[in-house]
Amino acid sequence: MYKEERLPQNAKEGILFLLIISIISVNTIAPIIMGLERGFSKENYLETLKIIPFMWIIVVLLVRFWIELLVAQPIARFAMKKIHARQASQESV
Repeated sequence: MYKEERLPQNAKEGILFLLIISIISVNTIAPIIMGLERGFSKENYLETLKIIPFMWIIVVLLVRFWIELLVAQPIARFAMKKIHARQASQESV
């Protein structure tokens, strides 16, 4: 089976990938939202920098726990029930 080389292959790479993506997301999304709400200015950006550490923690927690536990694992379980049923039917033939 084809293995995707661009995605994390182990836990260490997964943590690094999560950190990079979350830092990029928080440093991009938070200033844009603040700019849209309060106007784009140096003062607003500096105020955003005070919020970013808290936003980063929220992003990491949401991605790690909410998305993985509530989205990825149920989909994987469903797919595995399918990948095992198909194997069992092929083995019995």
